Amino acid sequence: MNTVLDFDSRLFLFLNGLHTDWLDTVMVAITGMWVWMPLYILLIYVAVRQYGWKSIWVFLAVGLVVLCADQLSASVCKPLFHRLRPCYNTDFQGLIYLPKGMAGGHYGFVSSHAANTFAIATFLTFALRKSGWWVGLTLYLWAFISSYSRIYIGYHYPGDILAGALLGLLVGWGIWRLFRWAIRKKSIEID
Repeated sequence: MNTVLDFDSRLFLFLNGLHTDWLDTVMVAITGMWVWMPLYILLIYVAVRQYGWKSIWVFLAVGLVVLCADQLSASVCKPLFHRLRPCYNTDFQGLIYLPKGMAGGHYGFVSSHAANTFAIATFLTFALRKSGWWVGLTLYLWAFISSYSRIYIGYHYPGDILAGALLGLLVGWGIWRLFRWAIRKKSIEID
């Protein structure tokens, strides 16, 4: 197990060390949600175009996806595992680059950013699949870039991101299955 954690730490230090002045501003913006507003607006448009007024069910399900992924990562995993974020690891003082300063919470396993973005990407890839292959590709690129930015700014180890992404994939898929079952049970024609 130590070998895995050592590798995770070394990989984090390598990836976090790949910074440049111009990319700092970009990564700090990417790690936030406002820079992604055009993508969110596009996804709302695509959902409404595909489902019409019934898209309200998709939006409610996305809310459930975020709630589940966020609560599992932040309220279950982080308190359970107590793995310090790299920026709070005293062994890394002076070694890591923090363009945004210190993270809010002390614990980082699993990454809530990764869990949330991958859960949304997974659910919406299924829900909006009839709108074209580009939807899933765009969503997973968004999830990957957003998650990588958390390593860049010094808030997460790659293992935190990987575990968060896996959690998000499972939540997104699980809520999709639940969504399909509920829609069929209520005899709502959504496709």
